[in-house]
Amino acid sequence: MKGHNVRRWKQFVVAGAMAALVAGMGSTLPSAFAGGMIKADEDKWISIGMGIRTSFNAQEGASPAGHYSNDFTINNARIYINGQIHKYVKFEFNTDCFNCNANGGAVLGANFGGNSSIGLLDAIGKFEFNEMANLWVGRMLLPSERGELNGPFYHATFDGFRTPFFPSDFSGNFSTSNGGATAPLSGGAGLYGRDNAATFWGKVHPGGTHLLYALAVSQGLRGGANVGSSLMYTGRLQWNLLNDEPNPGYYTSGTYYGTAGDIVAIAGSVQHQKDGAGNAAIGNSDFTGASVDLLVEKVLPNNMGVFTFNGEFKRHWANYGAGAFTTSPTTCFCTFNGHSWTVYGLYLIPQEVGIGRFQPYVRFTSVDPRYSAMRQEFEYGVNYIISGHNARISAYGRYGDLETKWINYGPNAAGNKVDSFHVALQLQY
Repeated sequence: MKGHNVRRWKQFVVAGAMAALVAGMGSTLPSAFAGGMIKADEDKWISIGMGIRTSFNAQEGASPAGHYSNDFTINNARIYINGQIHKYVKFEFNTDCFNCNANGGAVLGANFGGNSSIGLLDAIGKFEFNEMANLWVGRMLLPSERGELNGPFYHATFDGFRTPFFPSDFSGNFSTSNGGATAPLSGGAGLYGRDNAATFWGKVHPGGTHLLYALAVSQGLRGGANVGSSLMYTGRLQWNLLNDEPNPGYYTSGTYYGTAGDIVAIAGSVQHQKDGAGNAAIGNSDFTGASVDLLVEKVLPNNMGVFTFNGEFKRHWANYGAGAFTTSPTTCFCTFNGHSWTVYGLYLIPQEVGIGRFQPYVRFTSVDPRYSAMRQEFEYGVNYIISGHNARISAYGRYGDLETKWINYGPNAAGNKVDSFHVALQLQY
């Protein structure tokens, strides 16, 4: 245990030193970023932007020789296109590099010269009539918990996805194909938290507060256990007691770095699909997922910085039985069944160092599957904030068995508690 503590302190010192080095060397970089826009008139415009996330990762025992791994990764490479063609009609079209972080660049046999594949992320037609009633149709994020709606670029930490995914993020595809496999298939329930859906959303302001609702009907799991082609239903209700959050639609952020003032937002979501999990041969199961999330952000008086707290609790029900794990992985959509929670706090130091400000933080995550072993993780780190979510450098360490057991929710899940160290860069325009 003492050895682990020594390594963690060394990693934390290195993280601070590297962030400070970047702060000192980066004085010539621009400090503001914004997407480009072309306007025909007030009701017709189009904008284009980009986003990249890349990281260096070292994990104890993960190299072939059993030492620390040393890997550079492209986490995301996105192109954003948004526009408006009528007073009440808009659109959103985004792409991503789906397998940039896969060795060899191949997922389900698809690759481009052994490298990476750029694919469709979002394709949304938006009918936005007024603040209270709007309809989005196409491929989009489902309105589940804040973690999903932050997306990777608007989390308070670089790797925000540490609790179990809802089906659309647990899945690896929208269709039932599986690289030409001939065995019974588990199907697909979406990708990157997206699904083909229609979402009705709006916002009202009772008593000076801000209440946002979103209701979605989507495909959910196709094929596999869902022999009746049932649909998935998702609903989210978010109540901001103090200031409102300046986001498009029902999207969220994990922090605003104090720019939105004081925020207290509590929200709940529920998702359900008949026969949305399990194994058609051994036993279908309905899927139901519920979550509660909390964001508190306080701008301290007298320019004393910004404190941010995020908390989340999830409970998923998918009673496919432990026997489903004994079959081929292609025949069971064994999404998470159990409960999980995570909490983290961040403090944005007000004084600038170089071109940005430091934001140290700590986080704890616990995941308890019904048919598998509990896994937990402690994370500590520092963000270097150059331009909010548009330009940020992160250095952080972890200790736990969440990464070694990861999304194996079967009885055979095994993994030691290990240290890992990460340095990451995020840029958007």
